[in-house]
Amino acid sequence: MNKTTIKARRLPKDPGPAGWNSLLPQRSPYPALDTDLTVDWAIVGGGFAGMAAAHRLSQLVNDDSIVILEASELAKGPAGRNSGFMIDLPHELTAESYTGGHDEDMKNIRLNRMAIRFACEMAKEYDFAPGTVAPTGKVTAASTEKGLRHVMDYKQHLEAIGESFELMDHKQMHSYTGTNFYHTGLFTPGAVMIQPAAFIRQAADGLVNKKGVRIFENSPVLQIDLGSSTHVLKTPNGRVRARNVIMTVNGHIESFGFFKSKLMHVFTYASMTRKLSAEELQRLGGSADWGILPADPIGTTVRKVSDFQGSGDRLIIRNHATLNQSLEANPANMARAKRLQQKSFDARFPMLKGVEMEYLWGGRLCLSLNSVPAFGELRERLWSACCQNGLGTVKGTLAGMMAAELASGQPNSDYLRDFMQVEQPKRLPPEPFLSVGANSVMRFKEWQAGLEL
Repeated sequence: MNKTTIKARRLPKDPGPAGWNSLLPQRSPYPALDTDLTVDWAIVGGGFAGMAAAHRLSQLVNDDSIVILEASELAKGPAGRNSGFMIDLPHELTAESYTGGHDEDMKNIRLNRMAIRFACEMAKEYDFAPGTVAPTGKVTAASTEKGLRHVMDYKQHLEAIGESFELMDHKQMHSYTGTNFYHTGLFTPGAVMIQPAAFIRQAADGLVNKKGVRIFENSPVLQIDLGSSTHVLKTPNGRVRARNVIMTVNGHIESFGFFKSKLMHVFTYASMTRKLSAEELQRLGGSADWGILPADPIGTTVRKVSDFQGSGDRLIIRNHATLNQSLEANPANMARAKRLQQKSFDARFPMLKGVEMEYLWGGRLCLSLNSVPAFGELRERLWSACCQNGLGTVKGTLAGMMAAELASGQPNSDYLRDFMQVEQPKRLPPEPFLSVGANSVMRFKEWQAGLEL
């Protein structure tokens, strides 16, 4: 192979603090790379895909050396900005409902559950703190007639594929959440709720206790020189020579010139309240921990979390989405999200009038037009485990695992064969039609969502 140089033409920017990470105790970051290293495996990106890839490699090639290069600090990027749902069932964000075809849904459920088991086994092996991973299930909830139709369609689909659920009426929803806002809910038991920043930080601490695994933070990869026997990854102050490279950077993979004009870069936004007082918790009532997904995919996600390592009981509101192909959200995006989320909070929790939002942030998603990952061997011994289609916890874990298996040579893996039976991402419409059209559609769908937002 002739030497080929690949340069990152930009670095993504994450607006606002990563709220989940801000709740955790201060920590000393892993060092930035400031020397030259030679390793067997380099993993670019320290999110869910990166941690899963490193953990799976440690199981498959346990004598090899592995380095993880994280551009910022662990859990300050997208991994610490999601809502913390690990969802086993169909959850197609770009569809009118969450479901797809029968056979495709059955395959995805099998893969999702395998990834969730893998994450739970990692939590057990590395002795995660109680509450980091909780198999509490989730509720898809409706507050309008349109939302109710979505819920009933979802119910019929789950019946058709033989999945268990519990239909909840208004009284049960009030008992569960403390609010009268929702009149119907569909509880499914297989979802796992996590504190995403704590998950990433504890996974990292577990991995570095393994022989041959090292992590470097604040070490963005700016250039990759592809060679015949080793690839050289250049950071601001160091270099890594690696036989094999796995890219686990989600949409940022396009910044390196791969999947050009095939990936949509969407920001979603969330707000988190300050700690709720004992008196406010009494006024709210409901269960200690719960998670609500909206019946309308464009609606509002809500989580109630109980105290985790002194962080207090809080509510999280997530809605609003914008397409930002620059990988940067602007102040107007954040301002609109703040207004919408306060309105959504007030509508759901009138008993908590005056409770302030302590954190507001934006998080990057990557979607493909046909909802498939950006996965596979891009160049000799350079693999991609990117484009999670809005489900970073589960699909990131899954992609990282599968990339490790593919790269280390696991031809008899049934899961890998299933995972790879997809198309490549389709080409997007040209700009400015893509951005204008996508953002207009999202605003229209927000309007259509009505009270579900």
